[in-house]
Amino acid sequence: MRIVLSGAAGFIGSHLCDRLLAEGHDIVGLDNFITGSKENIAHLAANPHFRLIEHDVSKTIEVSGKVDAVMHFASPASPNPDSPYGYPQLPIQTLKAGALGTHNLLGVAKASGARFLLASTSEIYGDPLEHPQKETYWGHVDPVGPRSVYDEAKRFAEAMTMAYYRYHNLDTKIIRIFNTYGPRMRLDDGRVVPNFIGQALRGEPLTVYGDGSQTRSFCYVDDLVDGIYRLLFSNEHDPVNIGNPAEISIREFAERISAMFQPPSPITVHIERRGSGDPQRRQPDITRAQTVLGWSPKVPLDEGLARTVRYFQTKIPKQRS
Repeated sequence: MRIVLSGAAGFIGSHLCDRLLAEGHDIVGLDNFITGSKENIAHLAANPHFRLIEHDVSKTIEVSGKVDAVMHFASPASPNPDSPYGYPQLPIQTLKAGALGTHNLLGVAKASGARFLLASTSEIYGDPLEHPQKETYWGHVDPVGPRSVYDEAKRFAEAMTMAYYRYHNLDTKIIRIFNTYGPRMRLDDGRVVPNFIGQALRGEPLTVYGDGSQTRSFCYVDDLVDGIYRLLFSNEHDPVNIGNPAEISIREFAERISAMFQPPSPITVHIERRGSGDPQRRQPDITRAQTVLGWSPKVPLDEGLARTVRYFQTKIPKQRS
């Protein structure tokens, strides 16, 4: 297949390029490098089955030749207000990627009669009142809060995608991605995994915001990509959660990372939580993925973290004594 993939130079997008190419597909990658990195796809430069176009998906998109599938992964994704790559610092670009970008890429798929896959997010559930979260849960979202630019962009993108499925009979799929980690994350994007590992590698205390009781469920990127690939070739049109249902508190997560280093990194707890709208609990119900896709995560947390630490060790000079 010939596949158009937006956000090709991003953390998830670049891993997805690797998987698609390994499966024998041709990739036309789109990225404007606001949050993506050319380093993530440098190893693909000489691959004749990979073509990169530097382009902002909120602007008109024209792709010559046949297109069999379109996959929309372009968007800032970090909620950290202190990161230059976070959606709080890129609010308009985030909204445009979700609204105009989705519309434009759906148009590419419609023009070619191609299947379309939207990368949505667990953030559409907001600070959930249902736990764990099923795809049938409508969410508990603040539509005007600081996180709304991302949450509402993705909720609109889902609505647009379903409209094309229902009105134009387009073959669409929607994946709701839960917390994912692994190599190629930006060290400075402010999310908890690169934050903790970066602090540990620099010999700094691990900073936990809130009392540490808030939970997340961490999925290794290879498992996520496998779920995405299965969904692309499925007959499922309703949204599908892809994530690891193994819930862990942020305090326990910090302790797990601390224990990977010698001497273990100290942990500093800030009672005030960082930013507003940060969900207290986040855990996917993956029954639909298991039933429809035959998918479940396989990489244990400790193994995935070890792989991620090895990657970040190449990015941070050794500073621990």
